[in-house]
Amino acid sequence: MQRFDELDMKILSELTVDASISVPQLSKKLNVNASVLYSRIKRLSKRNLIERYTVTVNESMLGINVKAVVGINRDPKLKEKIRSELLRISEVRSVSEVTGRFDMVVSVNSRTLEELHNVVIERIGKIEGIQNTETFVEMQRTDKEPIYAVRSS
Repeated sequence: MQRFDELDMKILSELTVDASISVPQLSKKLNVNASVLYSRIKRLSKRNLIERYTVTVNESMLGINVKAVVGINRDPKLKEKIRSELLRISEVRSVSEVTGRFDMVVSVNSRTLEELHNVVIERIGKIEGIQNTETFVEMQRTDKEPIYAVRSS
């Protein structure tokens, strides 16, 4: 495992909150020389601790108001075909294989409950090898920004 120090963790925490922060602003916030931050961020990227910089879209402004998780049981022989078919559905945001009562969980975003119903019943449910589904509609969500800290071994 690679070692990262306290400054690396502070940089990660700040960039997680706002990846668009300029290095000079970050320099003032962390009280660290900007040239040190430039080199640290470059090193964190090169070492793949920072995988990418991204944008979070306010999807409700686009009319995407319904978020759900769909638990799926499937024929194990058709695992890859099912995963591939699920990823072709535009409303599907992620597909995870899991332990527990389901074989997979799929995150689905849609504009309305009717659209979600159509996606789950008409599209997901009709994929060959899907045995049953159970849908959990998100009613309220509270996200927490991760706080990264150096862990002692």
